[in-house]
Amino acid sequence: MATETETAPAPTTTDEGHDHHPDHLQHHFVSSQQQFDSAKLGMWLFLITEVLLFSGMFVAYAVYRQWHPEAFVEASATLNTMFGTINTIVLLTSSLTVALSIHYIQTDQIKKCVYNLGATVLLAGGFMVIKYFEYMAKFEHGVYPGGLFDPHGAHYEHLAQIPYAPQFFSIYFVMTGIHGAHVLIGMAVIGWVAVRAWQGAYSHEYYTPVELTGLYWHLVDIVWIFLFPMLYLI
Repeated sequence: MATETETAPAPTTTDEGHDHHPDHLQHHFVSSQQQFDSAKLGMWLFLITEVLLFSGMFVAYAVYRQWHPEAFVEASATLNTMFGTINTIVLLTSSLTVALSIHYIQTDQIKKCVYNLGATVLLAGGFMVIKYFEYMAKFEHGVYPGGLFDPHGAHYEHLAQIPYAPQFFSIYFVMTGIHGAHVLIGMAVIGWVAVRAWQGAYSHEYYTPVELTGLYWHLVDIVWIFLFPMLYLI
């Protein structure tokens, strides 16, 4: 017979939200999906500001080229098209490797994800090495931006007689320099994400940093796809 002194059964918990709360889920989000959607929206807003930044430079290029087409054609002809083509192939390949890294993390293939992130960093490093040699070849012959422009040497000396060649190279160095800074930032971020992935921080349940980093890197590649023909080919 039951008595009043018997221990009452422990109340059952109906709040399933506290039964499984992943470590990556911030307290102000109700689900991992909501957190992912918010982070992705934030990244897209950031990428829009980046597009606006480069769009302003594209407009400056278009205006000056319209005003001085002959000068821009002559100055563009001194750029190393082979270097530009190799760098284009390198960056397109890096887009593939970063996309593969997202695919592999979504299927919990951690090592393959890390390897592809590492390959992306190496390809980006190759891009910067080629750009370094390209810059040095110009600096050695006095091809600098702005008032420092003083070309000499068989390949560049004729530029001194072209009135608006300095404007072309000012635009060239600003656009490719800012793009190069974005490549360096991308290398640092991708390297950090690769280390975190190797440590087991990401899986099919949580791979937001990998995907957002991939979005950023795709923008860097797309910008170069516009820069290459504008500066080297036309």
